[in-house]
Amino acid sequence: MEQVDERVASAVAHWAPRFTTNGVTVADFERITSGLTSWDDWCAAWSAVGAEHRALGEAALEQGRTVSAGEHLRQAALYFHFAKFLFVDDLDQMHAAHRSAVECLDASLPLLSPPGRRLDIPFEGTRLAGVLRLPDGAGPHPVVILLSGLDSTKEELRTTEDTLLARGLATYAVDGPGQGEVEAHLPIRGDWSAPAAAIVDALTAVPELDAERIGVWGVSLGGYYSPRVAAELGDRVRACVALAGPYDFGECWDQLPVVTREAFRVRSGSETDADARQVAHTLSMKGQAERITAPLLVVFGRKDRLIPPEHAERLVAEVTTDVELLMLDDGNHGCANVAPWHRPRTADWLAEHLGGRVTAPAGTTETGPSAA
Repeated sequence: MEQVDERVASAVAHWAPRFTTNGVTVADFERITSGLTSWDDWCAAWSAVGAEHRALGEAALEQGRTVSAGEHLRQAALYFHFAKFLFVDDLDQMHAAHRSAVECLDASLPLLSPPGRRLDIPFEGTRLAGVLRLPDGAGPHPVVILLSGLDSTKEELRTTEDTLLARGLATYAVDGPGQGEVEAHLPIRGDWSAPAAAIVDALTAVPELDAERIGVWGVSLGGYYSPRVAAELGDRVRACVALAGPYDFGECWDQLPVVTREAFRVRSGSETDADARQVAHTLSMKGQAERITAPLLVVFGRKDRLIPPEHAERLVAEVTTDVELLMLDDGNHGCANVAPWHRPRTADWLAEHLGGRVTAPAGTTETGPSAA
């Protein structure tokens, strides 16, 4: 049997539950990764299956089956996203996969239920690329800003969006500096005051949204960005969720997978691994945590192999506002392997703080797993 590349083995070992929890079918995941032995083939393998789903979507669209078209195209966007998510070894391949992810997501937006629309925000000579979705019913709606991590983008957040939308919360999934559509233009940054202010300013100008009920949610590096945003914007943020975020990313450097460190080096604009480590230390909540005034929910997995759980405990210890720590003993990085134990609870927590809903509309019955 051919030996599996360490980078392929690492990606599968660290992120398999993340792929399937966020929408990749188990059958597709197995057929893509089971015969994959070289990291050089990662992007092409995922892109090939993404193209299959794109073809299904385009065929459905031609036949007027718009619901199916939206589902297929959104699925294709997810697969193209995972084709490029850490694939910085061949930037031409990575950029091609990313273009396909964006094209498929954009094509799916008006076909979703509820539909989405692009809301791109001018910022520092480029734009922050985002997708706004509104829940059913009359507005103005509370809205949650969704912040991705090092290797995730707005294309990956559909299941999180759907959980929040079901609770009457609008969602704005955005690519910030170093992420997705913005990564080629702006590097990763530790200080998020400027992009955060631009995002909140743009959302307050949307008539269907309530400027007094803005929350922020983030995962992985986004789990650092979200409390940093809450610290920097004060009472403009009314609730904050930090999922699997580092307190100081530089302190995690030595235990990060090689593919993660290399992706951070590229997306931070660093020349060397040592330079990237220095930038990683700028992603720190030191001196920031005590500035947070919004209620904060910190969610973390005790078995996180990328970021030690002590980072979550340190953040909670330094916050002086209303703060809750949900530490899941079996949770991995991002807690995708225990999603039923935090996603519904997180969505309910945000709905309670932002004025959404936690009970089913009359005449319906809530189903699905409940949080512990």
